Amino acid sequence: MRTHGWSGATPASDDEAVERILNAARRRMDQSGKDFNISDVARDLGVTRQTVYRYFAGTDALLIATAVAEIGPFLDSLAAHLASIHEPAEAVVEGIAHTLECLPDEKYVSLLLTPGRAGAFSAGVTSDVALSFGRALVERFDVDWRSVGITDDNLDEMVEFMLRIFQSLVIDPGRPPRSGAELRGFLRRWVAPAIGSTHDAASPSGGTTPACRIS
Repeated sequence: MRTHGWSGATPASDDEAVERILNAARRRMDQSGKDFNISDVARDLGVTRQTVYRYFAGTDALLIATAVAEIGPFLDSLAAHLASIHEPAEAVVEGIAHTLECLPDEKYVSLLLTPGRAGAFSAGVTSDVALSFGRALVERFDVDWRSVGITDDNLDEMVEFMLRIFQSLVIDPGRPPRSGAELRGFLRRWVAPAIGSTHDAASPSGGTTPACRIS
């Protein structure tokens, strides 16, 4: 770790340096949303841009890291919201619906799950950041995934499925957008059956799928 700058108070370790950079980025984000860059954070910390780049590849990487570090309260509130739901498909329905409805008021979650600058969806719904967030979300559900055939081996696939549904509803929420009972009804009709049928899908039939034929 380089000791240049830091306004005369050099971090004792790389971990402390990262924490101070993230804190500075969070303060900037609280003041002006995501309208800041590496130079702003470096200036606040009394270091050069190169010092910040040593820990974060660019502004988008710093934005995502800041958002990830700050989503704990949302995940905790989601867990409390879902505490009385133990049926897997209903938990998925309510988890998706509740997160969609909270998105406008959750700046850190919104930064991760809204397409555009720094959003995890900008890099793809299967990006490591998006999948990690999704896994953290479903792990807050108080459900028995094994009851519908979802084990640790395929939980990531379910997370990917949820994120793909979520992404489509963020990008195009409908005309007019669904909300409340209408949104939950839509998800119960089309998403819940997929969660409930994973046990059958996990058992291969033994048949072969014919290759696509191009005529």
